[in-house]
Amino acid sequence: MNTFLLPDLGEGLTEGEIVRWLVAAGDVVAVDTPVAEVETAKSVVELPSPYAGVVEELHGEVGTVIPVGKPLITIGAEAGAAYREEERAGSGNVLIGYGTGESTGPGRRRKPRGAALVGDFSSNSAQKVPDSAKRRVPLVVSPLVRRLARDAEVDLTSVVGTGADGLIVRRDVELAIARRVGPVAAEVTTVPAAAERQSAPVEVAGASARAVDSRTGLAELRREGMSGFRKVVAATLSRSRREIPEATTWVDVDATALLELRESLRSATDPGPGLLALMARFVVAGLVKYPELNGFVDTEREELVQFDGVNLGLAAQTERGLVVPAVAGAHKLSARGLDAEIRRLTETARAGRLTPYELGSGTFTLNNYGSFGVDGSAAIINHPQVAILGVGRIIDRPWVVDGELAVRKLTQLSLVFDHRVCDGGTAAGFLRFVADAFENPTSAFADL
Repeated sequence: MNTFLLPDLGEGLTEGEIVRWLVAAGDVVAVDTPVAEVETAKSVVELPSPYAGVVEELHGEVGTVIPVGKPLITIGAEAGAAYREEERAGSGNVLIGYGTGESTGPGRRRKPRGAALVGDFSSNSAQKVPDSAKRRVPLVVSPLVRRLARDAEVDLTSVVGTGADGLIVRRDVELAIARRVGPVAAEVTTVPAAAERQSAPVEVAGASARAVDSRTGLAELRREGMSGFRKVVAATLSRSRREIPEATTWVDVDATALLELRESLRSATDPGPGLLALMARFVVAGLVKYPELNGFVDTEREELVQFDGVNLGLAAQTERGLVVPAVAGAHKLSARGLDAEIRRLTETARAGRLTPYELGSGTFTLNNYGSFGVDGSAAIINHPQVAILGVGRIIDRPWVVDGELAVRKLTQLSLVFDHRVCDGGTAAGFLRFVADAFENPTSAFADL
């Protein structure tokens, strides 16, 4: 029998949350068979089994957070022996994911007839759960509810579920938390007297179960623990604010010619590189010219480091939050090459499949916040980088061209930089280089 421990997932990550089991107890697996999807603070990864045999035990249900080095899954050494052991042990009546305290052997666990599995999202709320199962473990389906209880140190075995068939739902845990904070008013709906019904509000059932904030006197609408991903983002941004003496400079840019170039590169059979890829190509060229902005500060050795090459980070909004995957070796790619890699990274980010290297290797960040419909932003530098360039939305605005007023396609570029690595002259030089390339893209391409 072999136990697969959660491996070191790199980048200083210390834990992972089980998103989905890809195998079940009793399944036969080969070496390198994916057994689970685990969410880290960086991305969602598939973990392959280092062992072959029969799955004996899954050490945790969906939503469980497992520290690195702790058991993830136990696999029997050999299929035939495992099945023979199962026959000797009997099927038992064990809910998957909650151990085998009442079992006499390591055999495969089978779903009890008519029972809803704890953590099994395919179960139907109308299914009946045996009374013995209710007494053994709390009936919880949602991983968010389990996490809420775990973060608030609420013992789920002491919580009475108000959902279908005794299911513990979020309001049940919130009520348990509120009871620890102070007295809780009656939860039932109070119907006022007939003379008062048109003027007095009716108390909503369960509303009084919410915790009340002592400072504002308002009930909390919701409370949820920060995910591992959000914790890492918060730590990175907080460190950036603490350590980096940042400054911001910006410029309005006439991007009319850039849009015209983008359209001229289209054809019936070739869509050509996207607008972001063209912008990225000019940004990379600017970093080659001003390498001070493409490096980091080694605080321990008190040295300013510049990189020989550019890994261009691109801020991307996903369901999990904002991530910044990097185009490795961006200085070696053409606009078409950048376009292909940007599209690949964007799709991978939305699927939550970015690797730790893709997420942590950036040397400079380009943030297209114009996609959110805003004009400008003073962004926070993505530590340990030393600068970030933001591009606002491109809209029609009045602009003076050759002494005459005209309607042009305007955007705003804003550069936030670490004042330790350069002064305003260098930052302005880089920003002006990129702005000039936006305004005269054909000429800029001729020099690349």
